Parts: sequence; C-alpha cells; structure tokens
Amino acid sequence: MADASTAGIRLRPPRNRVERRAIGWWTTQALVLVLPPLVALAVTAALIPPARPWLLLALVVVAVLGVPYVLVMPQWRYRVHRWEVTDDAVYTAAGWLRQEWRVAPMSRIQTVDTVRGPLQQLFGLSSVTVTTASAAGPLTIDGLDRATAREVVEQLTATTQATPGDAT
Repeated sequence: MADASTAGIRLRPPRNRVERRAIGWWTTQALVLVLPPLVALAVTAALIPPARPWLLLALVVVAVLGVPYVLVMPQWRYRVHRWEVTDDAVYTAAGWLRQEWRVAPMSRIQTVDTVRGPLQQLFGLSSVTVTTASAAGPLTIDGLDRATAREVVEQLTATTQATPGDAT
C-alpha cells in the first residue's frame, strides 16, 4: 500500500458501524464452530462408558472455552468493526483479538467484490472486498446491509474510474 501520508490521507478510525444484525451472524458462525464438538463429545461419552471421564473432561474444556467465545466475540467484533468510504480512500477497522485499521487510497484499488454466503443471506447481510495493489491483502467490510453494500460498490466503482492512477 502506498504511504497514506504522502497522498494526504491519514490513518484514522472509520465512522460507520456495521449492521447490528452482524452480531447474530457472528454468533451463528461461532455456534456452528462450537456446538458440533460439544454434541460429539456428549454423545460419545454416553456411548462409551470406559472413556466417559476423559470425554467429559474434554467436553468441559470445550464448553469453558466455547461458551465465552459464543457470548463475547460477536459483541466485541461489533464494537470494533467500522468502515468508511470517502472520495479519497476506503477506511476499515476490524478484528476482535487482533485489531487492524487500514486505509486504501482510491488510486490503489484494483477490484471491488460483493460476497453473500448462506448465513449472510439469512441475516440480510453482505461483505464488500476491496482488492488493492498491496502486499497486506484486500480490505474486507463485513456485516453490511445488502442495499448498503450495493451502494458502496457503486460508489467505489464510480470513484475509482474517475481517479487517476494505475492501481499499482
């Protein structure tokens, strides 16, 4: 990514929050990750009595780690995730344990994509991925309302077409 300070763009927190429905989406993703091992361990412990103590210990460990993950992670991510698109740049803040702020000048944007996975569709959400000429990889804005995502893609497309530069 080009040095943002040389382009008159500074790294700062983005202004817009993601949709509140993203909390439900992230919670569902966490449940899909945590519930299968819990169920498998509980069923296996019920079916194999000699291994029951070890399986119940593993069940407790997964529950002790998994339940706080399901309850805390979505709320925390919602507090951290931000985005903003200006005439000059795209700003993102993301993460929950490892938090990252990024800025991509319009002149560095190569492609703009929209993704709506099955769970996102269930919650009426979309993600916008902005690919840049940067070794740091693309910027992703998760948890946008479908209409907002469409507007962001249209705005980025129009702005990048009007911005001089070759996106390298």
